[in-house]
Amino acid sequence: MGTGGTTSASCSDEANMPPYYGTFQGVANFYPPQPSSSHNSYQGYTLLPVYAVLEGHPIRERRLPCCGLGLGWCMFILGFFLGGIPWYFGTFLLLCTRVDYREKPGLIACTIVSLIIVIAITLGSSHRHFVWWT
Repeated sequence: MGTGGTTSASCSDEANMPPYYGTFQGVANFYPPQPSSSHNSYQGYTLLPVYAVLEGHPIRERRLPCCGLGLGWCMFILGFFLGGIPWYFGTFLLLCTRVDYREKPGLIACTIVSLIIVIAITLGSSHRHFVWWT
């Protein structure tokens, strides 16, 4: 009778296990991930234990000038119409002042274009056979 009870228990364990499909059965020393508990979730998102969730009001950042584009992108666009002078001003701002992190992509674009223009002017002016009137 004792052997019959253990056999029925092992059969019920096998019946509760999900079937394995395919030829790959997994690595023997790799344990399946543990299901997340309810105390480790916040509004349906699983939280990592190293990050703290701050409740309260979000931090509002000030608006960017020039219709929300920022000064860097505004100078980048204006440089095409004003002969590139705003690009050099944007390069000066990037290299010599402390700017908001949201302004940096536009100022970096100004710096890249101003460096390309300086290289093009330098290579163009060093050509000896360049004649203005022909």
